[in-house]
Amino acid sequence: MTITSSVSMLAKSGAFDKCFRQSSIFPCFRPSLPAQASSSIIKDADYFCGRRDDMIFGLKMKNSLFILLGAAIFAFGLVHFNMQNNLAEGGFTGITLLLYFLFGLDPAITNLALNIPLFFIGWKLLGRQMFLYTVLGTVAVSMFLSIFQRYMIHMPLQHDMTLAALFAGVFIGVGLGIIFRYGGTTGGVDIIARLVYKYKGISMGKTMFAFDAAVITLSLLYLSYREAMYTLVAVFLAARVIDFMQEGGYAAKGATIISEKSEEIANRILTEMERGVTVLKGRGSYTKRDRDVLYCVVAKNELPRLKNVIMSVDPHAFVAVTDVHDVLGEGFTLDEQKRPLEQ
Repeated sequence: MTITSSVSMLAKSGAFDKCFRQSSIFPCFRPSLPAQASSSIIKDADYFCGRRDDMIFGLKMKNSLFILLGAAIFAFGLVHFNMQNNLAEGGFTGITLLLYFLFGLDPAITNLALNIPLFFIGWKLLGRQMFLYTVLGTVAVSMFLSIFQRYMIHMPLQHDMTLAALFAGVFIGVGLGIIFRYGGTTGGVDIIARLVYKYKGISMGKTMFAFDAAVITLSLLYLSYREAMYTLVAVFLAARVIDFMQEGGYAAKGATIISEKSEEIANRILTEMERGVTVLKGRGSYTKRDRDVLYCVVAKNELPRLKNVIMSVDPHAFVAVTDVHDVLGEGFTLDEQKRPLEQ
């Protein structure tokens, strides 16, 4: 099919009207096509225009909503636990707090002011979709910072800084963890680290650590040593929570099973536990014998039952159990249709 005929079919089917929201440029140009052809062409036009049911402005609606949720949690923790209790932060967030405590500048404004120049510098490094998610995350954080400062819930915890540091770390960690898990960032040091890695070859981790350390050190201009130490507790806890959120909250156990009765064990697991089993080909280093190696993933609470099944078939079976931090796929995903979670 030629380009001219394709364009003609799109125009006749009304697909251009969908792209331009029923534009009135050609109000009387409405020839019809067979329903099947028209439907197919309109779907193609929707794809090229970025108009899918689960998409908005080229972004997945689900991811966008979770990034907004993460930004709200992050901003709530920053306002109610860091700002109210003189706790600092690393990265650009730490700079906004530094400017707030020293000069009274609104963090919602400084967050945008610091990040906007980096957007223009780093958008090619991030890629179109991640760039849009990053803009969404940064703007959302500034928006929620403004809202929570205007409608602040006063919860001063200076008398219990341990509690303040714990809550600051948890809220910031959960908020950022959600943003990162669904493809976004909050800009700032992430973009700088990518630029340094591209042009200087220094790893992103080293750059981010050095930047965070420098910002926290500068925060001693307004922090007492006591507050600085509690800040380190909050930063450490936030990092651990972010890791947990990234790995996923659904942990499981993986079992590697070596037995002379591997086929019987596999059948028992399939029928009694309704769990899948993968058969791998292995060879004993000492015996030089080929044998089947079974691999099975089960929920934590199913592990005792799995051991009982194995031991009832072969008490001499070799079983190695490992932690599985995240599981996607049938039988484990939280999706009602048992489809892998979309990233």
